[in-house]
Amino acid sequence: MQRLRRELVFIRKAIVPLRELLTALLRSDTELIGAKTGPYFRDVFDHVIRVIETLDSYRDLINGMLEIYLSAVSNRMNEVMKVLTVFATIFIPLTFLVGIYGMNFDYMPELRWKWSYPILWLLFFLIPAGLLLWFRKRKWL
Repeated sequence: MQRLRRELVFIRKAIVPLRELLTALLRSDTELIGAKTGPYFRDVFDHVIRVIETLDSYRDLINGMLEIYLSAVSNRMNEVMKVLTVFATIFIPLTFLVGIYGMNFDYMPELRWKWSYPILWLLFFLIPAGLLLWFRKRKWL
């Protein structure tokens, strides 16, 4: 698309001076353009104007295509960011629990309980499962 835009700009830069030249020739009272050749010059001038208008419409079409492409890329990136955010949200509570129990404290009452280790593993499974269910209920996944 960028190559097409460059080519359109290149062609437009070549044709616009021709329009200016033809405008100046048609408006001047020069002997270069006689009664016989005047209609031909006007015809050429009309063709140049049409080519410039066509180039402008092609440029607008290419700009529209570029905007559609960038919008599609942006939407895809938003979807990826949403999934990454959901996974990060699921693992933040687990990271918190691992951080708490990874500290070297002498006195943590739950370390002496019989069921503390299985309850901790149960939490490790329930928290992500609950968050996944909640995300699916809200249609984020």
